[in-house]
Amino acid sequence: MPPSFTTLDVRIEEQVATVLLNRPDKANSMSKAMWSELQECFEWLDAEPGVRCVILAANGKHFCAGIDLGMFAGGIGGGASSDPARQAEGFRRTALRLQANLTAIENCRKPVLAAIHYTCIGGGVDMTCCADMRYATADAYFSIREIDIGMTADVGTLQRLPRIIPDGIVRELAYTGRNMDAQEAKEVGFVNRVFADRDEMMREVTAIARTIASKAPLAVRGSKEMILYGRDHSVADGLNYIATWNAGMFSQVDLGAGLEAQAAGEQARYED
Repeated sequence: MPPSFTTLDVRIEEQVATVLLNRPDKANSMSKAMWSELQECFEWLDAEPGVRCVILAANGKHFCAGIDLGMFAGGIGGGASSDPARQAEGFRRTALRLQANLTAIENCRKPVLAAIHYTCIGGGVDMTCCADMRYATADAYFSIREIDIGMTADVGTLQRLPRIIPDGIVRELAYTGRNMDAQEAKEVGFVNRVFADRDEMMREVTAIARTIASKAPLAVRGSKEMILYGRDHSVADGLNYIATWNAGMFSQVDLGAGLEAQAAGEQARYED
């Protein structure tokens, strides 16, 4: 059984975990508790053998309205010191902690599929940039809204989004704070597919997640490791890493099961 959370609703069925942001009365804005619970949840999912794939979605009308502005009350991370340097250090440590909260999504060895409906702004964009793939409803929109409250986005969007969509589009979104609708998000490659409504999206994304969950888990986890590594390293580094990885973690057991199942026209069964 998954841990109990106050801001997340976690369900596991057929080796697929569905993590639902669960502050619908607050448009799923990201409270202090949600930030820390996201990290706790995805670290648990990473370690849980019975989970092979994860869907990140949300309850209520909105996917995520960004950071709960209540977190700004009294300042962020400055502590009690009147020294500007110590206040600055406190702010930096807070920013690094929030970054780590979301990086846990990216670091989860299991593929994470974000299913986004209606509102996805600010911290919601930071969050979904950490997913492996993104899917959206036709009414979804995305906005780097930090610029409208006089700050530079500092929890991951400006670092990850340029690796996903064209640089010029990132700059336009970051400098203007405008909305990018679902169709544009698909055209620029931020989302894989757009669905008519949430029900259709959840049905189809769940089917994709179950397909992934049916594959050899070690091979899926290795594929995610290689793709993330390749994003941040040269081709030569990536080729060297996969050679070393497969030298140690290429499973003859899984290979045999896969070949045997293909020959029989059946679905292979793999150890978690």
